[in-house]
Amino acid sequence: MKKKMPRLKSDKEAEDFVEKADLTEYDLSGMRPIRFEFQPKSERVNMRLPRPLLDAVRASAARAGVPYQRFIRQALEDALQRKRGPR
Repeated sequence: MKKKMPRLKSDKEAEDFVEKADLTEYDLSGMRPIRFEFQPKSERVNMRLPRPLLDAVRASAARAGVPYQRFIRQALEDALQRKRGPR
């Protein structure tokens, strides 16, 4: 039986844990991929949305554990990627 992942409260704590731990001993089934955003955001977009749509976006973002504006940006990126097709 694999060990449960500990709750890490800081980046430093996580770095220290990963440096010393043998991750094959831990249950990683609850892990999910996270997208990192490295490009600076230089442009601003304003749009009007119906309240029910915005409420649904905010709820979905909360379930995904990301801010709702990042959730919208990721949805746009995903839609464009699907339209372009696989590379």
